[in-house]
Amino acid sequence: MEEKIRGLLEKPIMDAGYILDEVFYGKEDNINTLRLVIDKNGYINVGDCVKVNEIVNPILDKADPISESYVLDVCSKEKGSGEDGQ
Repeated sequence: MEEKIRGLLEKPIMDAGYILDEVFYGKEDNINTLRLVIDKNGYINVGDCVKVNEIVNPILDKADPISESYVLDVCSKEKGSGEDGQ
């Protein structure tokens, strides 16, 4: 599943100036979660996460690679490695 999603999203994310560092799909607190961990030269801020979210949402909606409902979480590498970022 993760490789299929990476294949859909990696190029559009790279074209926007970001790196798709990690794709995770699984249950967190009993909620299906798709986490995209992004990176770039310099710091990732909330605006970067929002921008990538706006890029990938229509792609995921059109391709519909996940049949069940899920939460999309676009975050920076720091959050992806264990910090909650809040």
